[in-house]
Amino acid sequence: MSDSPNSDSPDRIAAAGRSDAAMTAATGKPGAHWFELLDAAGAAEWTHPQIARWLHDEQGVPGWWRQAVTVGFEQARGRRLPGQRADGTFEVSASKTFPLEQEAALDVVIGAVSASLGRPASESRTARYLTARCKLPANGSLLATANPANAGRTSVSLAHQRLADAAAVAPAKAAMQRGLAAASSGAARGLD
Repeated sequence: MSDSPNSDSPDRIAAAGRSDAAMTAATGKPGAHWFELLDAAGAAEWTHPQIARWLHDEQGVPGWWRQAVTVGFEQARGRRLPGQRADGTFEVSASKTFPLEQEAALDVVIGAVSASLGRPASESRTARYLTARCKLPANGSLLATANPANAGRTSVSLAHQRLADAAAVAPAKAAMQRGLAAASSGAARGLD
């Protein structure tokens, strides 16, 4: 199998963030099939929204999966790197599950992140998934989302958005993992 940008191998598709088996189960067809259809339609010259719209309108690919196919196609054709957004910036995320209810979990993460950054977060507590956002230098932001899990536990994800380049991804992920670990330590001390 080729590692070229035009490779439609299952490894290349999995590298785009989803397994070929999951794509087949969700859409009825493997990634290579979708990529062949997109190539035949001339999608290599289309914008991201045009590709997603064509997958919906012409092929009936459902919601999230049309984005997955579109991003996978763009990555396989060398138009986008992993973690790269349509605007050229990068995004990376990290998550951790806390043995706390949703609001308490978000509170401990906001406390740790705000202390680390030296600035407060703006919060939204009206949605099912509670969120908080901290502005970062260079037009970036850090988004915290608290998702309820089972048995009074909550998964909190941090997403560092609008990173300037791929080189910033690994350090940003490491910093978020440290922040989540600090929040987890604080939560554990509070449970004693």
